[in-house]
Amino acid sequence: MTTTKTNIALAELAEKGADADLLKQMIQYVAQRMMEMDAENLCAASYGERNPERMNSRNGYRERLWETRAGSVDLKIPKLRKGSYFPAFLEPRRTAEKALAAVIQEAYVQGVSTRSVDELVKAMGMSGISKSQVSRLCAEIDERVHAFLNRPIEGDWPYLWIDATYLKVREAGRIVSVAVIIAVAVNTDGVREVLGMAIGPSEAEPFWSGFLRSLTRRGLRGVKLVISDAHEGLKAAAAKVLKSTWQRCRVHFLRNALAHAGKGQRQVVLALINTVFAQETQDAAILQWRSVADQLRAKFPKLAALMDNAEHDVLAFMSFPKAHRTQIHSTNPLERLNAEIKRRTDVVGIFPNDASITRLVGALLLEQNDEWSLQRRYMQLEGLQSLSENQAARLSAVVS
Repeated sequence: MTTTKTNIALAELAEKGADADLLKQMIQYVAQRMMEMDAENLCAASYGERNPERMNSRNGYRERLWETRAGSVDLKIPKLRKGSYFPAFLEPRRTAEKALAAVIQEAYVQGVSTRSVDELVKAMGMSGISKSQVSRLCAEIDERVHAFLNRPIEGDWPYLWIDATYLKVREAGRIVSVAVIIAVAVNTDGVREVLGMAIGPSEAEPFWSGFLRSLTRRGLRGVKLVISDAHEGLKAAAAKVLKSTWQRCRVHFLRNALAHAGKGQRQVVLALINTVFAQETQDAAILQWRSVADQLRAKFPKLAALMDNAEHDVLAFMSFPKAHRTQIHSTNPLERLNAEIKRRTDVVGIFPNDASITRLVGALLLEQNDEWSLQRRYMQLEGLQSLSENQAARLSAVVS
């Protein structure tokens, strides 16, 4: 009887032909039928069937809107008199969404949530969350995130971008700001990957050295250029641990430079400095840099002094292949990633602990890395191979 009803229902859908809603209706029908079959198995009896072996019975439905690629589908999830039921096909979420849920739940359970977080918890259908449920969800996410953040690093990675995002966390009863450091690199195959992250004080050299050493222990090698904002601790650590050149983010430098000029003069100053970056060679760029600094010295002495001190750090990228310069002169390649991290972390506001930061940000980085792996090569191979060949030649010279 059940098979006959199923065939009739599917035939009715098929008769609709090329109706725009046909796919959505078929998804709805199949999903609803799967839930009915699950409920029958849990009850050990069909709906309304008298059966001495019946283990449970129905108790109505609860409605749920399911977002699919075919559109929003209205579902009626069967309710049971004993226990609960939730269809397995609605369970999977993206790792970052699970992480976000776990962080919110953890904050909620520990009593550090705000009204907005409480409302979000309810909107996500997570009311009545227990500590054991939070622990299980967190353990599942943490295992994947830590495996990703501690995976072996293979091959040479000529370019390494490092940037910091600042988040608030509770620490010993106080709310403090911490830096979340993210490292992204490109290997000699032109592939971009997230290599790691760390939480700590952004200006302390021991922290930077520890982070870079953790990357080298995992196999990081062949770094020629580290690109970041003006962190003196990182600059020293890059030279000491990686023996690499440091590139000061050009975009951040320009912001710092324009702060020394009045609003009405910034466009002129910016145009002058940009003439430096229009040069074809490093030598020409250095000459133009010094010429611009001298032109600005009388009217903007602090700006000229800033240029004098930053010359080598801002122009470091000019000694690398021209094809790569637009990507290595700043931390801009990380801007979209940082924006997504801020969007997700702003929902939480104040994190209950460092582990919850690692959980959420690490899950986002894992997702981003998966997306990058499906995209085309990030950089041209020719210049990257020459960098690797130059390194091999230098190593050969040292051995001989």
